[in-house]
Amino acid sequence: MTVITDCPGTDSEDAGKTSACQGCPNQAVCASALPKAPDPAVEEIRERLSSVKHKLLVLSGKGGVGKSTVTAQLAFGLARHEDTQVGVLDVDICGPSIPRVMGLEGEQVHQSGSGWSPVYVEDNLGVMSVGFLLASPDDAVIWRGPKKNGLIKQFLRDVDWGELDYLVVDTPPGTSDEHLSIVQYLSSAGLDGAVIVTTPQEVSLLDVRKEINFCKKVHLPVVGVVENMSGFICPSCQGESQIFPPTTGGAEKMAADMGVPFLGKLPLDPRIGKCCDEGKSFLSVEPESLAAKAYKEVIQRVEEFCSSHSNKENVLNPVE
Repeated sequence: MTVITDCPGTDSEDAGKTSACQGCPNQAVCASALPKAPDPAVEEIRERLSSVKHKLLVLSGKGGVGKSTVTAQLAFGLARHEDTQVGVLDVDICGPSIPRVMGLEGEQVHQSGSGWSPVYVEDNLGVMSVGFLLASPDDAVIWRGPKKNGLIKQFLRDVDWGELDYLVVDTPPGTSDEHLSIVQYLSSAGLDGAVIVTTPQEVSLLDVRKEINFCKKVHLPVVGVVENMSGFICPSCQGESQIFPPTTGGAEKMAADMGVPFLGKLPLDPRIGKCCDEGKSFLSVEPESLAAKAYKEVIQRVEEFCSSHSNKENVLNPVE
C-alpha cells in the first residue's frame, strides 16, 4: 500500500522524488537540479494590487456550503457605503457562479490599454470571473492545473481594479492548485486573511478543519469562520428549525477548539436563494429580516478585522 505524504517542498533533496510527487505537473522541474528562480509575476502582482487596501479570500472545505452566496452578500454589504470601493474576483475556474448571483450573467470583459476592466454591478462594486469569458453559461471548463494557474495569474496581474478598499476573492472548495496559486501570487501583496464558510454538520466541519490547517501551513491569517445554513427561518412566522443539526457543537465549538475567530451564524432563508437566482442583494431586498441582520453582524466583524490590520503589512512567507 502506497502512503501519500505531503509535498516535500522545492528546496528539499526529495523534491520530485516522493510518492506525493507522482502525477504533479511540476515533478520533472522539481526533480531536476536547476535552481528555482522566483516567479516575476509575484512582484508584478504586488505592484498591480498596491492600490487595493484589503484583500480577503473566501474559502470552504467542501462544496455546497454557500461560499459564493456568502462572497456575494459580503461584497454587497461592504459596498453599502457609496464611498467604499469593492471588487470581487472569482477564481472558481470550473464552477464560476459569481456572475449569476451578482446579476451579471451574459456580461463580457472589455480590455483597455491599462488591462482588463471589471464588470460593474454598481459604480463602486466591480467583478471579474472566468464566467465572463465563456460563450455560454453551460460551457464546461475542462482544464488541468497549470492552465488554471495561468488564468489566476492573469486575473491578478492584468485586471485594472483602480483604487479599491476591499478585494474579495471567491475560491473553489478544497485546498488544491487554485488555493496554492492565489496565496503564492499574493504572498507579497498584503493578504489580510481568509473567511472560511461551513455548515453546522460534522461532515462539513471535517473538511473545514483541513482548510484551517491549510491556512496555518501557508501562514494565512483566518479572519474567522462563518456557519452558514444555521437553522431554517420561516419567512412567514419567523420560526426556526434545525435542518442541519450541529451534532458535534457546530462551527462555533470547532473554531474555539482550533483557536480561530468565529464570525457568526447565518440562517437558512429561502429568500436568500431567490435573490441569488435573480442576482440581487439580499441585504437590500430584505433588510429587516433575521438573516439580513445576521449577515450585517458578520460583515461588521470582517470590517473590524480589516480595520485593526490596516496599519500592519501582512506579507506571507513564500509558498513552496
